[in-house]
Amino acid sequence: MSPTAPTADVRPPDGRWDSPYHAPVLVGEVLELLAGARLVLDCTLGGGGHSAALLESGASVIGLDRDPAAVEAACERLRASERTSTFKAYVGNYAGIQALPEVRDKTFDGILLDLGVSSHQIDAASRGFSFRDGAPLDMRMGGDAVSDAATLLNTLDEQELVWIFREYGDEPRAFRLAREVTRRRATRPFAVSDDLVGAIRAVLGPRSGAPEFARIFQAVRIAVNDELQGLARALPDLRDRLNPGGVLAVIAYHSGEDRIVKHAMREWSQACICPPLLPRCECGGRPVGAVVTKRAILPSAAENARNPRARSARLRGWRKAA
Repeated sequence: MSPTAPTADVRPPDGRWDSPYHAPVLVGEVLELLAGARLVLDCTLGGGGHSAALLESGASVIGLDRDPAAVEAACERLRASERTSTFKAYVGNYAGIQALPEVRDKTFDGILLDLGVSSHQIDAASRGFSFRDGAPLDMRMGGDAVSDAATLLNTLDEQELVWIFREYGDEPRAFRLAREVTRRRATRPFAVSDDLVGAIRAVLGPRSGAPEFARIFQAVRIAVNDELQGLARALPDLRDRLNPGGVLAVIAYHSGEDRIVKHAMREWSQACICPPLLPRCECGGRPVGAVVTKRAILPSAAENARNPRARSARLRGWRKAA
């Protein structure tokens, strides 16, 4: 495959792979990156949209998701493929793949990561991912999360909150916001979305709205689910699970996610990937693969118009050396 970005609008943005659970993004572009793959690991199954497209292209798929509801929805949708053994799905976190016996010893021709949250998780008020009135401060993607958002906001010290708001939310007033959270929780613990919205408005002003709320809520969600650290830990393991010539495709929605992916893929494509302090090169001094997307692939204008949640998506691909 040429190391250039696939042409936009590979597949008409007609929502063919959408389901009530989730609307997958950049499906055509993912299919192009993973063209010819016989066995694909879909690390973030969601509603099974990407997996459905991959199955139709001729691949067999193993799907993972931290959320049991996502696995259930995908299995219901892809029941026919499950019966023919071309599709299997398991509840599990891709960041802890070594602990999953079903995939621990397998290698793949393609691996897909579609990061972030699904449409269903955002829309289900009980999951607490949105800032709609009265939503519980939960935000856990699966049962493996150490704590929910309310516990995090009520127990972390001020400096830890500053770090979350600044690093994950790009918030310039992170110190003031952390101070406001600790001040408020001293008299009434945070429990629902209104509590966090109130703290944000107290610091960012009464005219702050959806963009500010979304940014801070996303920062808390990333912390609750250990998303960036989990991604950084998982990428080398996923790379090593690729067969020669296999492709890793990653869709990121947050600048921190995309930065981790971009730097990892660039590092793997250099002549030596040994740690800087290692006395001598142990990797053979050869790149272990090559980036196949010169720059991140973005959704087309038509896809953004159909699915506004696709706007922040960034797709990158890397191919393991044959």
